[in-house]
Amino acid sequence: MAALNPLQNHFRTLARYHVWATRRLLVAHVALLSESDYRRDCGLFFHSIHGTLNHLLVAEGALWFSRFARGVSPAGIALDAEIETDRVRVAERLLATTQAWGPLIDGLTGDRQLGSFHYTTSKGVPTTLPYAATLAHVFNHATHHRGQITAALTMMGHDCPELDLVYMLQAERRQQEQQEQPKQ
Repeated sequence: MAALNPLQNHFRTLARYHVWATRRLLVAHVALLSESDYRRDCGLFFHSIHGTLNHLLVAEGALWFSRFARGVSPAGIALDAEIETDRVRVAERLLATTQAWGPLIDGLTGDRQLGSFHYTTSKGVPTTLPYAATLAHVFNHATHHRGQITAALTMMGHDCPELDLVYMLQAERRQQEQQEQPKQ
């Protein structure tokens, strides 16, 4: 594979982080919650952990991924829609969505990343923004909502994971160093 340009390399890192942080949050922490804590109104913008995860499914999967991957801006999807009622399916679908970004980014060209991104907002307004900054928004948006969920976990007295990007980078470095050590 040809060397990645610095911008594409940055987005690959964000895509890996996106999968790592989402998996860590969902599998090791959210999956352990009682049904009442999972659906409890914690004062989040989308009320509960369930509501926030559904918002991520809507925003990231139904809207942003469709815009970036297919050039289609779906209409009529409310940002607070409950598109998945079952919590196990929410987690499965959200993890699948996070994993889809890496291959999409692998297929980008430098020229595309440096250009403009044309889409229609959920309110039907045609919009043009910088492609790279808009793609960065997708990852930043998910980080924001994962942060809300970790705050809710803490407020309810549950453990929550460290999700800082540097923890993923440190884990990757340790794994790389272990692979590079000569076998005895």
